[in-house]
Amino acid sequence: MSTDRTRAAEPGRAEDRTRAAEPGRSGARERIDALERAFGPLDDPANPLGGAALLAADAAGEVLPEAERVLDAYGLNAEFVPAPLGGRLERMDVLGRLLRPVFRRDASLGFGYGLNCFFAATPVWTAGDDAQRRLAARILLDGRRMAVARHEVAHGNDFVSDEFTVRPDDGGDGGLVLDGSKSAIANASRADGLVIFARAVGVTGSRSRTVLLLDRRELPPDRVENLARRTTTGMRSAEFGGLRITRCPVPAAAVLGEPGDGYELSLRSSLVIRGLIPSIVLAGADTALRTTARFAARPRDDGRSSLDVQHVRDVLTGAFLDLLLIDCLALVSTRGLHLLPKQMSAYAAAAAYLAPKLIAESMDEMSAVLGEATFAGDGMYGMFQKQLRDLPVTSLGHAGSAGRQVSLLPQLPYFARHAWFADPEAPAGLFALDEDLPPLDLTQPALLGDGDPLAATLVASTDLLEGTEPPDGLDEEGRAVLRFLARSLTTELGDLRKAFAQVPQGDRTALASPHNFGLADRYTLVLAAAACLGVWRGRRAAGGAPGTFLADAAWPTAALYRLCRRLGLPLPDRPGACERRVLTEVLARLHGRRSYDLYDSPLA
Repeated sequence: MSTDRTRAAEPGRAEDRTRAAEPGRSGARERIDALERAFGPLDDPANPLGGAALLAADAAGEVLPEAERVLDAYGLNAEFVPAPLGGRLERMDVLGRLLRPVFRRDASLGFGYGLNCFFAATPVWTAGDDAQRRLAARILLDGRRMAVARHEVAHGNDFVSDEFTVRPDDGGDGGLVLDGSKSAIANASRADGLVIFARAVGVTGSRSRTVLLLDRRELPPDRVENLARRTTTGMRSAEFGGLRITRCPVPAAAVLGEPGDGYELSLRSSLVIRGLIPSIVLAGADTALRTTARFAARPRDDGRSSLDVQHVRDVLTGAFLDLLLIDCLALVSTRGLHLLPKQMSAYAAAAAYLAPKLIAESMDEMSAVLGEATFAGDGMYGMFQKQLRDLPVTSLGHAGSAGRQVSLLPQLPYFARHAWFADPEAPAGLFALDEDLPPLDLTQPALLGDGDPLAATLVASTDLLEGTEPPDGLDEEGRAVLRFLARSLTTELGDLRKAFAQVPQGDRTALASPHNFGLADRYTLVLAAAACLGVWRGRRAAGGAPGTFLADAAWPTAALYRLCRRLGLPLPDRPGACERRVLTEVLARLHGRRSYDLYDSPLA
């Protein structure tokens, strides 16, 4: 056999993986597994799409071309286009999972290639007319890029203070003139589709921002200029450049929604975007935990390992529990778009706020386990350092964590007066990992929730654990510990109700006090507990045997203990047996090459 033919038959070649990535009409799980296999093993130094190649590209500030070709063949952009427009976007929870094989490897690739395109397209799916939606779909399905230039929010995620302005064209034909610049736009020079939040000249107040959808190829080329690329500490391969647009005529048909809708459209788009943040930070932390677990499990010359140290075992256990909690919130916030569009805004904000916070703390703890290996720029532990740099950038968002708390706070006094301990619990489908969902309609989510069924799930779960009959397969001792923890968290919800019921209706000054910001933080932890219990109960109801991990009471018990300890609540004796069960799962998934999330997916 010739050398060329031998190489062509090698399954590890990038060309073969590219072909394997083509999703066709396969189901969600098959599409996710196909994308994972197409990239190949992250820890194989001979893999042209593995960690060594990704780290080299990151050091050079370039996206790995072979990796982009895999996503081209897969048609990743189709995942961002609603199915009625010819794409594959039908379920937001599936989209979150599809992003994980990419973000486990390289946040620059995941964000720069595709996710930023979804961020840009979301205002179009939310408020665009038929022609605008078809234009955005055509751009993405052709494999081209979209970019978004958002308005200023105290310049929270901008390098400098700059913006675009829009005014009526003096020609009297009803057109508009776009002017200005922004120096920090992801994919600025690569994007054909531009979604621009512009300040309307001469207009002040809440109606001062207008959103435009533009096809750059149709703009006068002498009116649009690419600005210099900005270097970043994290996501070094992603392009953050700028655009200067000078007296550029644009048609009135480019306006998304109505003139002045910019603020509301930004808020409505964030409801969708926030639900994906837990998935992308979880994916990066999955790689970090895997790297740390591999380090801890390696045998030393004396036959011992770092796993002999209790603190190391605690770090690995705690990091995995945090990933499970984050995935529970990811599940609720994405499936809530379908099932609870009038209530999900609080859940999306809580998930996007809490996930990066928990990850940052876990990364610090894992850094202490790795020691000097934390600073490795290449080799086996180089991916940890890359994730340490990338994760803060992937989770920042347009207004950062404070903006997510600000969107939560106005809802909590209403919940305290009308929802907590009064609402029915959330539907079981909110916690299902694979069940079908109603069609996605991004015009339905409400900015302010009219109830809190997820908090009601915590109350209902506590009542179940306090009932005369324990859940099947849960012995009395195990039920007593879990019941104690659930009751402590339900009591915390009662304390939050008392505190927020005292906030005068509409008093923004009182609501925005540091004390109430702290209470909002505590509320997100209570929601995480509710989501965890909802998932656990759902897996048991689905027929999962008590010995299978997600149906086992060990992980929710250990997770709720961790949350109660963080909140400073009363604690029972430490559930050592539960934590040992969780650690066993960490090591089993390490050696079995399976993901550290709810789905326990096979890795390449």
